[in-house]
Amino acid sequence: MVRSSRGEASPGASPREAGAVGRADVALPEQDVTPFVITAGFRIPRVPTEWAPHSHPVHELVWVRGGTLTSRVEDRVLTVSEGHGLWMPAGVAHGGRATAGARFHDAFFAPGRTPFAFREPTAIAMTPLLESLLTHLSRTDLDAAARARAESVVFDVLRPSERQFALQLPNDIRIDAIAEALLDDPGDGRSLEDWSVELGVSDRTITRAFRHATGLSFAQWRQMLRAHRALTLLSEGFDVMTVSEVLGYAQPSTFIAAFRRSMGTTPGAFFDAGESASDDVRNPVSGVQNS
Repeated sequence: MVRSSRGEASPGASPREAGAVGRADVALPEQDVTPFVITAGFRIPRVPTEWAPHSHPVHELVWVRGGTLTSRVEDRVLTVSEGHGLWMPAGVAHGGRATAGARFHDAFFAPGRTPFAFREPTAIAMTPLLESLLTHLSRTDLDAAARARAESVVFDVLRPSERQFALQLPNDIRIDAIAEALLDDPGDGRSLEDWSVELGVSDRTITRAFRHATGLSFAQWRQMLRAHRALTLLSEGFDVMTVSEVLGYAQPSTFIAAFRRSMGTTPGAFFDAGESASDDVRNPVSGVQNS
């Protein structure tokens, strides 16, 4: 059994790992009883944790340190890692998964007292200032004036990320079987021709269906899905060689090149940037403290 550098079990083909703990209950502040506009906190799941589909009466912003968070919302898969967060509007049904050992942060925003809100699930740039402010708001000893000042600045600096880590699912009966098979096992190496024979449709039909539903070719869509899964596996400590094998690449250099095409940078540079942001948050230079 291959193990990651953290000593964890081999990465399975499916995102719904056997060792993951499922949670159907999500502790949320009710809009009519929370005394604050923003309520923040964090926890550290010791094993991969999955949340069954649910919705909130409040807006939620989640982000992780030392791992990744993946959420499925209707016909989209959203993945956020170091340096990014995910805004989930009130009332939007979604499921989620956080990697083991990741420091899982969330902040809840009372809809009636939030001056603006993103109407769709949105990747948020978790700048050192924004993260420090939200960590500051997790304190229980802030007086009303201090809390109001911090909340005001949060709304000034809360901005979407330049990169939205969203993968569009086809939602097309002709090719849904392909998408679901690859979601279960991104390393599935069946070609377009193989799928054509298995599904009894022409490869042109599959190509047109992927283009129409996702804006990507079959090969591009699979490559993007593999990049999403790579974020999770790499953040869990698996080395590049192991990840490349799990995702169906013949060699690590091929995986790195494909990752660069999808994400605009190499895996190492991507995670170095996230770790640098983490260091900035742990050692803030602004006047807002993390304690």
